[in-house]
Amino acid sequence: MDILAHGLWAGAAAVALTPGYRPQRSVWVWFVGLSVLPDLVHMLPVTGWAVFALSSADWWQYAMASPGQEPNMPETVRLWAHHLHCVMHSALSASVVTALVWWLRGAFWLPLLGWWLHIAVDVFTHSAEFFPSPVLYPITYWGFDGMAWNRPGFMIVNYLALALVWLGLYRLAWRSRAK
Repeated sequence: MDILAHGLWAGAAAVALTPGYRPQRSVWVWFVGLSVLPDLVHMLPVTGWAVFALSSADWWQYAMASPGQEPNMPETVRLWAHHLHCVMHSALSASVVTALVWWLRGAFWLPLLGWWLHIAVDVFTHSAEFFPSPVLYPITYWGFDGMAWNRPGFMIVNYLALALVWLGLYRLAWRSRAK
């Protein structure tokens, strides 16, 4: 799924999970931030390469690429981007971080659900031919063969669903405040 949609779905989830549909601003920001972090982190090597190669067109081509349409990049950039993608989209990595944060705080930290939501959504919205989400990395690179998020039909349905969800949340929040 694209980064904007990840943020919008996570924002909606944070609102829906909060009593009165009004999350604290810091909780909401962390929730949304952690939901987009996996894609931002995996783009760091590509961004660094594009900046130093003075090639914003290559960065955009990578960000919006379809299978087989990625720009020609140095092998080290490709490998770093690939492994960061795997680490950030792995339920095993998220489990380790979740357990560590839980242990340090003595309680589950709700914003981590943003990262978990990102992983869960990507499992079903990435095809096996292009950045499948390796949920069990580093044990295996296997990823579920889902529907490609960058297909126009999927994008239209996704953003229509987001509009309906946000409209519904707005109505629920308005009703809860009117009581």
